[in-house]
Amino acid sequence: MRFLFDNESFSFETLRAAGFANYGGSDLGEVLATAARIADGDEAAWHAEWKKTAERAEVIGERSLAEGHRVSAREALLRASNYYRTAEFFLREHPADDPEVTELSTRSRDTFVRATALFDTPVDAVEIPYEDTTLPGYLFLVDDSGAARPTVVYTSGYDSTLEESYFAVAAAALRRGYNVLAYDGPGQGAVLRRQGIVFRPDWEAVVTPVLDYALGRPEIADDRVALFGYSLGGYLVARAAAFDDRIAALILDDGIHDFHAAFAKAVPPFLGDWLHEKRDDVAVPVLTLLTGVSTQLRWALHNGVWAMGAASFGDLIRGTRDYTLSGIADRITAPTLVMDADQDHFLQGQPQLVRDALVNAPTTLVTLSDTEGAGEHCHMGAMFRAHQTMFDWLDTTLGTVRG
Repeated sequence: MRFLFDNESFSFETLRAAGFANYGGSDLGEVLATAARIADGDEAAWHAEWKKTAERAEVIGERSLAEGHRVSAREALLRASNYYRTAEFFLREHPADDPEVTELSTRSRDTFVRATALFDTPVDAVEIPYEDTTLPGYLFLVDDSGAARPTVVYTSGYDSTLEESYFAVAAAALRRGYNVLAYDGPGQGAVLRRQGIVFRPDWEAVVTPVLDYALGRPEIADDRVALFGYSLGGYLVARAAAFDDRIAALILDDGIHDFHAAFAKAVPPFLGDWLHEKRDDVAVPVLTLLTGVSTQLRWALHNGVWAMGAASFGDLIRGTRDYTLSGIADRITAPTLVMDADQDHFLQGQPQLVRDALVNAPTTLVTLSDTEGAGEHCHMGAMFRAHQTMFDWLDTTLGTVRG
């Protein structure tokens, strides 16, 4: 699917921004107008134009709030948060030292927090103990009754942010009577940007304290906690589920058995051989040349070096071999929904490998197709269809179907 751009990355990220319109994260007219001002593949224009749109939406939100229009303010601030995230996306040359990355991510977070203060349902900003620090999170509650409810614990992916969780799952969950606990883990969102903590493959070390926190909240029903993994989170939560039996259900959107496969697919086979042999003296210069012609590869490599704490492109690609379910998938026993997108340009075929590996878990594989507009990675642009699939399955699995 191509959406407004021929450049694959620009098309997908625009579809991602537009697809959150279902839950107030964008307005189609704003998306179309912004995209029209950006030349295909022009990353500087992408940054500038999405920032302008974000700032315009933020001003609308501030003015509406000052005039007492709470709903209008909430809607505009939610859009601003998503647009600021989108504006920051391709700034990956030196992200750790780029003040614009800091500004845009901060503004995305701040506009979201201001929007949540205007929600009709409670949102608690939380800090989850983790090793010698804390992980930031949001607990989205169905109501303020204090009743223990089924809860989805959300883990995001390779480039997601905590604030994106509302559009990715929380809004849909709240409508169906589920609380959502979302958090930034190592390598993600504010944990990467503010604390400099990078990804780790042994995600059970992250999910264990998150579940400890969740199960200490009276609003969360101990026996009805589901893990939801978004993009790379599909690997991360599956890995964690192999080591924790407190999980009532597992949703992988989409299923990932071997994250390294995404990088192996993106480079010529001879480069894979060189990297395996650690011939970085020849492999890294070729990778650098390839980043000049592929927006997707350039972004993926630069983002990975930052988020995974790699010393080089070669170090990054070799390091992704640790992100695999090989040897541990048979430990997963929780009922599992494996989502698959038939035109996934990152991880095609991975959900089937997960399904085959989960020999001790009741597993359902659902493929959503391009013919129904749901064939992109994480079903971008088809959020209602994806959420219908996920929550219908979860309702049945947890016994929470309502008449």
